[in-house]
Amino acid sequence: MAANACESKKANSTVVLDVSKVTLLADYFVITGGDSAAQIRAIVDAVDASLTENGLKARSIEGKTEGRWVLLDFGSVIVHVLQQKERDFYKIEQFWNHALIVDREEWVKE
Repeated sequence: MAANACESKKANSTVVLDVSKVTLLADYFVITGGDSAAQIRAIVDAVDASLTENGLKARSIEGKTEGRWVLLDFGSVIVHVLQQKERDFYKIEQFWNHALIVDREEWVKE
């Protein structure tokens, strides 16, 4: 759901990681990008609305005002929405490279 909501706002390079075997923080990380602060806020709003409609309430949303890196914490799902500069610098996918990448076909059909 979260990844599909990102894609609905033309997010860049959405990746879903199954981190359930490597951390207690969450079961899934969704990592995606936007080209501007406005696009990132639109992605964040779409994700929040989609998951709320499906019974998941955000525990916290951080960074939305700045729009460079926004983190949405839904408990079992954590969504990172970053501008490309931040994504290149922080390299979240590399940091969690021991997690399983969820095949796009699996999350597209949610």
